Amino acid sequence: MSKRDYYEILGVSKSASADEIKKAYRKVAMQYHPDRNPGDKAAEEKFKEAAEAYEVLSDADKRAQYDRFGHAGISGAGRGFGGGMNMDDIFSQFGRCFWGRFVR
Repeated sequence: MSKRDYYEILGVSKSASADEIKKAYRKVAMQYHPDRNPGDKAAEEKFKEAAEAYEVLSDADKRAQYDRFGHAGISGAGRGFGGGMNMDDIFSQFGRCFWGRFVR
């Protein structure tokens, strides 16, 4: 199975700003969050896919690599979701996206 385009996963254009990417991730993550979809493996996969997309598109360097080389640009260097990220990392990204602004 080939990986879907990260911009498509989040429903944003390639020219989307960091704020647009964050807002789109929040929407998708809330829709497919495991707590809202207990036992739904398809929703869990979409949640993980959105977290992977956000991890790459929210980091300027990773996004530039992805824009230039696609999935090969981030996976070849051991980066991206397959590069060692686990569920704890996903939830930390999710929490930082939602609650980080309240901690500042």
